[in-house]
Amino acid sequence: QVQLVESGGGLVQAGGSLRLSCAASGRTFSSYAMGWFRQAPGREREFVAAISWSGGNTYYTDSVKGRFTISRDNAKNTGYLQMNSLKPEDTAVYYCAAGGGLNVRYRAEYGYWGQGTQVTVSS
Repeated sequence: QVQLVESGGGLVQAGGSLRLSCAASGRTFSSYAMGWFRQAPGREREFVAAISWSGGNTYYTDSVKGRFTISRDNAKNTGYLQMNSLKPEDTAVYYCAAGGGLNVRYRAEYGYWGQGTQVTVSS
């Protein structure tokens, strides 16, 4: 069993940065891939980034490549999403997730979800 709690969201101007954290409880966090998804009002929850259990492989949706960086510290049971050069279209609730599936871009591969943290980017 893994419980996830996100933090670090907030209001930032376009071009600014935020760092999201995802604190996990449970001894098995390090055995799961971790993903970040986001959901804007009226839209489906979409994939943002994912990282393998070891941290050796990372994946990004095209719209955030070069701006966002996903990482994890298994010793601290924590994952991160560094978001730079933020744009108003990045505004959404951001969720972290943990799962053991191979298709890390798909929501169904994740069995554990956090409650979400709001990110708002003003123009």
